[in-house]
Amino acid sequence: MVSAEQKWPDCLWIVRHGESSSNVARRHAYENGLPRIVTPERDVDVPLSPLGEQQARALGRWFGGLAPERRPTAVRASCYVRAMRTAGLICEEAGLDLDDMDFIRDERLREQEFGIIDRLTRDGIDRHHPEQAELRAKFGKFYHRPPGGESWCDVILRLRSVIDTLTRDYRGERVLIVCHSVVVSCFRYLLERMTEQEILDIDRQDEVANCSVTRYEFDPSAGKRGKLVLREYNFVAPLVEEGASITSEPDARAPGP
Repeated sequence: MVSAEQKWPDCLWIVRHGESSSNVARRHAYENGLPRIVTPERDVDVPLSPLGEQQARALGRWFGGLAPERRPTAVRASCYVRAMRTAGLICEEAGLDLDDMDFIRDERLREQEFGIIDRLTRDGIDRHHPEQAELRAKFGKFYHRPPGGESWCDVILRLRSVIDTLTRDYRGERVLIVCHSVVVSCFRYLLERMTEQEILDIDRQDEVANCSVTRYEFDPSAGKRGKLVLREYNFVAPLVEEGASITSEPDARAPGP
C-alpha cells in the first residue's frame, strides 16, 4: 500500500535508446576526420541500427525475466523514432500488456537540440562556426546555447515538468522512461540534486551506453518524506548476458565534449 506521504513512483528505470544509425554515422565521421555527420533523415526519424534492435530486445527479455510484481506498470518514451522503437521492443520482449498500462509518447523527453551546430563534429564547429566553439569553451555545455538549440539547462527545464508528472500521476507505480544520453544525465542532476560540476564530472568519466539502465527506487527513510535513491547507473549486464555488443557513441547531433 502506498503511504499518504509518498509522492514518487516505487521504481523508476531511465534507459537510453539502442544504437541508432546516427550513432554509426557519427563514429564514421570522427574516425575519418569529417566535419559533418551525414544521415538522410530528420533527427526525429533516425532508426535503430540492427545492433540497436538486438540491444533493445535483449533488455526487453531481461525485464521479462523480472517477477511480475517488479515489472514496469507505465512507459513514457521520447517521441523520436529510435526511442519509441526501443520502448516498443522492450515491451514486446518483456511480454508487457500495452492495453493494461500507460504507454505515452512524450516530447519533453526528446534529444537535446543543437541548432546551427547540429550534426557537426568538433572540427566542423571549429571550421564553420568558430564563434560557437569559443562560446562553448567559455561557458561550458551546461550553459552554452547555440543559436536555434538548447543548453543542458534548457533540457533540465523541460524535465522538471516530467518530474511533476511522475509525482502527480505515478505514485507507487513502476515507471520505465526511454530517452537519450543527455536526458539521462539531466535526470540524474535533478533527482540527485547535483551541482553543475558534479554532473559534468560524471559525464566526462562515462558516456551513457545504449540500452543501459539507470534505476531509482523509492526509499521511505531517505529525506523528510522519502525519495528516489539511485541503485544502478549505466547498468549493461542484461546486454552482456544476451551477447549484445555494448556501444556508447553519442548521437549524431552531439558535437562531443
